[in-house]
Amino acid sequence: MSRIAKRQLVLYSRKAHERGLTAAFGGNLSVRVGELIFIKATGVVMDEMSEEQVSVIDINGNQISGVRPSSEYRLHLEVYKIRPDVRAIAHLHPPYSIVASTLLEEKLPIITPEAELYLGRILIAPFRPAGTEELAKVTAEALRETDAVLMARHGIVTVGKSLREAFYKAELVEESAKLWYLSRNERKNQRLTSPAQVPQEPPR
Repeated sequence: MSRIAKRQLVLYSRKAHERGLTAAFGGNLSVRVGELIFIKATGVVMDEMSEEQVSVIDINGNQISGVRPSSEYRLHLEVYKIRPDVRAIAHLHPPYSIVASTLLEEKLPIITPEAELYLGRILIAPFRPAGTEELAKVTAEALRETDAVLMARHGIVTVGKSLREAFYKAELVEESAKLWYLSRNERKNQRLTSPAQVPQEPPR
């Protein structure tokens, strides 16, 4: 089972990088197997990831493997504790989602029927410094009753019963953010380019 978890992490980490959902050293995925958490090791680039670069910790944060976990391991642990139904987490840095988190306050509007079906709501967690216990708590609290959250100025977190589910929910979040942003700009452009209303002279 542990070998399968590591293979999944490598597969979907590389997919995330290939599809523009994260860049450079950003982002991390995890899988829960019993009381063990398999997560990207610290400092690893997702499109170069190998099975040897998967860290293993227990649900209390104790390091089991020889490589240290991502600095965001607290976030993953807090979500698993609040959501016992969750078996995988995707934390990624997709650009449209990050931009949307700087322009919106409470939630990202749902545009497509697919996003409404699979995500329901996309809440926005308030900004907290990366890697901190505070960030872990506010994000996990936002995920208590939803499966997708934008982290203000940081990225997104999606959850699922499998890593495949968590990953494709992350794609849906980024698609939703992109569609919202493009439609917002289109409305703005229409207002700017629409002809000015010329006042009519009153009848003589």
